[in-house]
Amino acid sequence: MRGEWTAIVLVGAVLTTGCVSNKKYQEALTEADTVKMELEKTRQQKNAMEQQVRTLKELNVKFSNEGQAARDELQRIEHARDAERGTIEGRTKELEDKVKALTAQNKNVRQEYQDVKRHNDTLKALVARYQKELKDRSNPQTAIVTPSQAPSGAAPVAASTAMNINKVSANDMILFLGLKQDEADRIVSNRPYRVKGELVARNVVPKETFDLIKDRISVSP
Repeated sequence: MRGEWTAIVLVGAVLTTGCVSNKKYQEALTEADTVKMELEKTRQQKNAMEQQVRTLKELNVKFSNEGQAARDELQRIEHARDAERGTIEGRTKELEDKVKALTAQNKNVRQEYQDVKRHNDTLKALVARYQKELKDRSNPQTAIVTPSQAPSGAAPVAASTAMNINKVSANDMILFLGLKQDEADRIVSNRPYRVKGELVARNVVPKETFDLIKDRISVSP
């Protein structure tokens, strides 16, 4: 800017005085060329800066798009993670419930096993008792089963007489009369009986079953 003013001043001096030294003139031209070069350089720098600004804007748009894509992908991953977590938690709850059910079932099975084992032990004791009784039947002196030979809670059974269904246990009826468990249990639960025929009249056992056992049972007090 200073050089332009200098050139203007020199031109003005020429116009006013009508004469300028050749040296001054050359200096003015040189300074004008320098100013032109600086101006062109400034323009180039301005263009370069504008290009850099455009490049930075493009990069900013690119990075913004990439950032949005990254945020979208992160959100998708988080949703997928949450969905998978929900599935895993649901499956875990299902397995926990199944384990609880199996544990309860296993407990019931163990209880049933213990009940069956006790029942089996009782039956073994009864079988041993009745085997001994059958063995001793040939001896009239041991034909009657004493209370000490009978299982706990069972009434003594006379081997040579009819079985009193008002007194004997269900197990005795099963072993000696060949009844089923439910039939023997019904006979016990419907006691007492005044006559044998009540077994049929009260629908305790079928007539076919009664016909098979009627001669081997009694209802004496």
